[in-house]
Amino acid sequence: MADYQIIVIGAGPGGYVAAIRAAQLGASCAVIEAAEPGGVCLNWGCIPTKTLLHSADLLRQAKTADAFGVILDTHPKFDLEKAVARSRAVAGQLNRGVRGLLRKHDIPLISGHASLLGQGRIKVSETAGERILSADAIILATGARPRELPGLKPDGDRLWTAREAMTPTELPKRLAVIGGGAIGVEFASFYATIGSDVTVIEMANQILPTEDAEISKLLTEQLKADGIACHTGTRVTACQPNDDHVELILTGPNDAATTLKVDRAILAAGITGNVESLGLENTAVTVKDGHIVTDESAATAEPGVYAIGDVAGAPWLAHKASHEAIACVERLLGNPEAHLPKPEQIPSCTYCHPQVASIGLTEQRALERGYEIRVGRFPLIGNGKAQALGETEGLVKTIFDTHTGELLGAHLIGAQVTELISTYAVGQALETTEAELLATVFPHPTVSEALHESVLAAWDRGLHL
Repeated sequence: MADYQIIVIGAGPGGYVAAIRAAQLGASCAVIEAAEPGGVCLNWGCIPTKTLLHSADLLRQAKTADAFGVILDTHPKFDLEKAVARSRAVAGQLNRGVRGLLRKHDIPLISGHASLLGQGRIKVSETAGERILSADAIILATGARPRELPGLKPDGDRLWTAREAMTPTELPKRLAVIGGGAIGVEFASFYATIGSDVTVIEMANQILPTEDAEISKLLTEQLKADGIACHTGTRVTACQPNDDHVELILTGPNDAATTLKVDRAILAAGITGNVESLGLENTAVTVKDGHIVTDESAATAEPGVYAIGDVAGAPWLAHKASHEAIACVERLLGNPEAHLPKPEQIPSCTYCHPQVASIGLTEQRALERGYEIRVGRFPLIGNGKAQALGETEGLVKTIFDTHTGELLGAHLIGAQVTELISTYAVGQALETTEAELLATVFPHPTVSEALHESVLAAWDRGLHL
């Protein structure tokens, strides 16, 4: 008889949620974690970065407070040490919260490194030594780490990973961000707001490569307006850290090369799954492009072994990991109706300034899939609440199937759109068509009215354009 019905390896937003759901369903379960419970997201990703970004937002608001009739006696200053300390304190509090949740559900949290031995057995290397545990099912939720690029090995001094970027002891005067995805533009936005001269370097032809091209263009314009230089279609082909700066060779379109000297550079060029030292060679688990291969039920090629979250591939989002965890556990424990979320059902949020949020297909992907579409757009400058807040830069864009009215995608840029995207996520989950959205009453005055106006515009019924 196995020691546990389910053992989860990794206590991030996929792992600890899987364990809690298993316990709720009456299964015996344990979690093995080599680092901190909560994973990268809670400790070194989502939560601490948003805490820092909120500090930057407050500074931005303070600088423009006089326009709203709020007169500050002194010029707003930013205390980097205090901001970082608060960020770490918030992460620490939530870390303790995860430990408490596991205790509440009587789930053992085993601190150690786990390695698969095959046939449901796991070797756990702990401080006190090694032991062997067994389980009927094993869920791999080991997450991911920043991808290293050739010639760009972080040194913790001049070339930073996200960890160093979240805990700076001094503000770099000149900063390069290598990678223009969500992580990269969030750091770029933060550092530019608090005073750094920031340059973003992205290999793809647009900032936020997975987002709708129109939204990406609007974001790029705003980043440039905020003083951030954006180089797209550009690679870093050489990097030379020195005592007091980093020298980067940038190769752009038409292979034109330029030199960029900065004080620090942040490597934010994607992630790769934590698949090493897991004992996968003792199993039939397969790895492709740095991630574990799974099927629609999160099962790997090894019977009884499953993988969820970042280690199982894109999209690399905490909420995707948590929902995969729930579906995986429920299927394991007898609910065949539980299904992993489809990529089109997973909202994406980027917390730069202005924020970007989306769900479903971009306009280009909808056309590539052969849809005949209707597109609605509503600029936030036409929204009364946005005017009142002084946050009029932004757009709500909706994409519908012309024939069925299905909401294919929604793409937002502007203040707090990461909160607004949930409306469209609920709509998609309920298989909403334009009819339900047109009939929905949105309260006035709210920025959410822009969501309704975009739908109206898609069906030639716009009122405030």
